[in-house]
Amino acid sequence: MSESLQHWQPATIPDNRTLEGLYIRLEKLDPARHGDDLWLALQGPESDPKLWDYLPYGPFPERSAFDAWLEKNAASADPHFYAVIDSANDQAQGLLSLMCIVPEHGRIEIGHVAFGAPMQRSPKSTEAVYLLAKEAFALGNRRLEWKCNNDNARSKRTAVRLGYTFEGVFRQHMVVKGKNRDTTWYSIISTQWSPVAAGFEKWLALDNQPKSGQIKSLEECRASAV
Repeated sequence: MSESLQHWQPATIPDNRTLEGLYIRLEKLDPARHGDDLWLALQGPESDPKLWDYLPYGPFPERSAFDAWLEKNAASADPHFYAVIDSANDQAQGLLSLMCIVPEHGRIEIGHVAFGAPMQRSPKSTEAVYLLAKEAFALGNRRLEWKCNNDNARSKRTAVRLGYTFEGVFRQHMVVKGKNRDTTWYSIISTQWSPVAAGFEKWLALDNQPKSGQIKSLEECRASAV
């Protein structure tokens, strides 16, 4: 059944504003300011060895290739890249983007997620996605997508934890690094966003994040917000 969109207006495209959170902020990617920190976070001795397994680029054993990749990302309008800055120490610890931006249909995706080890399994990684999701819907989008390699169990678990709805698998969708990629699709639509957002906010709240670790899971916070 078709939904009437009599008052529909196309979404606004992302701009270069900084998005502020409790634990991190998202700044438009700037290789001159963020490059050294990102090199350490994503390629340094304590970086996640599995980080690049399902990304279409990397790893980057040489700094020059890494810098060229950052420059290309920073110059791109779609994907529109952000650096994730730890508010406690002002270090860039990861990056991610808004991409597949289709304002005339109100469709956008969060992708190219590369979080350094200090961000993983912490409020910082969850808040980075929350801030971009919040921005996506504030821009007037109707649909927020998450896609990943169907073999990427970690990304699929993350999508469900973050409140995305599984939609299906596109078989033989892509060839990445010389290998077949079946792509799993997830989405959050605008009518779902309010309780999902409330769940994020409850989970990220300082009283739910003592130094000892979370009190309630994100799923529990979201369920109580419905």
